[in-house]
Amino acid sequence: MGKSLRNRIIFIVAVLLVSVYGIIGIPKGGLKAALARNIHLGLDLQGGTHLVLQVQVAEALSHDTDKAVAQLQDDLTKAGVTGAMVTKLDPAHPETIHVSGIAPAKQGDARGVFNNGNYATYDVTNNADGSQSLTMKVGAIRDLETRALDQSIETIRDRIDKLGVSEPVIEKYGLGDNEILVELPGVEDPGHVQDIIQSTARLEIHEVTGGPYPTDQEAMTANPTGLPPDSMLVHGIGAPGTGDQVWMLKRVSVVAGTDFRDAQPSQDENARPDITFNLTTAAGDRFYKFTDEHKGTGQMAIILDNKVKEVATIQSAIRDTGRITGGFTSDQAKDLSMLLRTGSLPASITYLETRTVGASLGAASIRQGVMAAIIGMLVVMAFMLVYYRGAGINADLALVLNLVILLGFLGYSHATLTLPGIAGVILTIGMGVDSNVLIFERIREELRNGKTAAMAVQEGFKHAWVTIVDTHVTTIVSAAILFLFGTGPVKGFAVTLTIGLLANIFTAVLVSRVIFDSELKNKDRNAVLSI
Repeated sequence: MGKSLRNRIIFIVAVLLVSVYGIIGIPKGGLKAALARNIHLGLDLQGGTHLVLQVQVAEALSHDTDKAVAQLQDDLTKAGVTGAMVTKLDPAHPETIHVSGIAPAKQGDARGVFNNGNYATYDVTNNADGSQSLTMKVGAIRDLETRALDQSIETIRDRIDKLGVSEPVIEKYGLGDNEILVELPGVEDPGHVQDIIQSTARLEIHEVTGGPYPTDQEAMTANPTGLPPDSMLVHGIGAPGTGDQVWMLKRVSVVAGTDFRDAQPSQDENARPDITFNLTTAAGDRFYKFTDEHKGTGQMAIILDNKVKEVATIQSAIRDTGRITGGFTSDQAKDLSMLLRTGSLPASITYLETRTVGASLGAASIRQGVMAAIIGMLVVMAFMLVYYRGAGINADLALVLNLVILLGFLGYSHATLTLPGIAGVILTIGMGVDSNVLIFERIREELRNGKTAAMAVQEGFKHAWVTIVDTHVTTIVSAAILFLFGTGPVKGFAVTLTIGLLANIFTAVLVSRVIFDSELKNKDRNAVLSI
């Protein structure tokens, strides 16, 4: 046996062993358990929950401009522009900030504030009444919406990971605006997961400016000149026995969202579940300044998911640690603290589609898919044996190795096998046969032209190689497009098809050639090839 042939055989055996290890690893608990650990099944095979969510990015825009309102008011005061009123007048256009009450002598100082780097994303317009409007630029709005979508995906992924869902799919959904696809294989309680995903868990602390009032109408009656532009009404907890109450709060929060560094479930002095939280250094300094200025008389409201959970009188300055109470159960305190640790969603989300796939349906899909693959492979192998005789064994061995390499890759990469993925496996079998047919027919042609078996094999592989690569590359490009623009199951099809085609090139060209060379190595020049 030549050195080159021996090295190729060693390489093929090594690839086979590595692939088998990727499929079953170190068997523990039987072959079936090993396969389950290494080959991850998708939603359509394992069962689970399919969700399509839409992020309400307009809320993220409103939160961002709320912060800009507070920052601008502070910057104008520091610049000596006293008497200025910074508000958002039109709820339908949260991208626009209105500034009024600037004295003529202070217009230059105000322009200096508007032109600094903090407001580079806004266009400034002078109004006829002497006020100014700051409108966020279209490009900045698009960037903010993109960030809100990306942050929502990352936050949802963190929450799902902490729930222990195996191999979830969480990605942008290309069929609509600001939509997210979530697939959770094996989820037994989809309702709980949906609650975890949907909760914005936006914890905010606001200054209380009025209340509590029994209803919105009474809150407005108590303020005959109308609701101040920098205030808002929020429903929530009131005095014991009063039920739902209405509070008037400063619109801009003192701390919120990413200001929270950590949160953990705990218990109060009466052993009731609650949550303790810690703020970041910058937020802690800001919170200390606020509580120090309002201690003794001021009140602050803790808002969670747009509901007042607690209202407290500020007794002393607080820097970076707080506690949330509110009649939580142990599970609620655990879930809420987890949500705060993973960060709040930048905006609320709505469910556009909810679909549950039962485990029994997934098991039936596996049985039918595997049965189709086995029957298809057996029929193809039988055809190759009948039509190409001895060379058919060569093709059948290459097909088996092709399948082993494909499954081995799925095991190593932790790629998810879906029902369309099984279809990709079946298609790969067909493509593998196609490659062998090209090679074998070319060898037959060379034999008919009077060449020896060894020369016919050499020329057959040489001339068929270009055609095989060409057909496989064009199909791989198509699969790449499916992967880039398709959703979960379609991507599963694209992955298995691509890896199967690459494995097919390896087996059809290298493995088949080595088998032919091994067969002809010890035969004389006039040996007959069974093909």
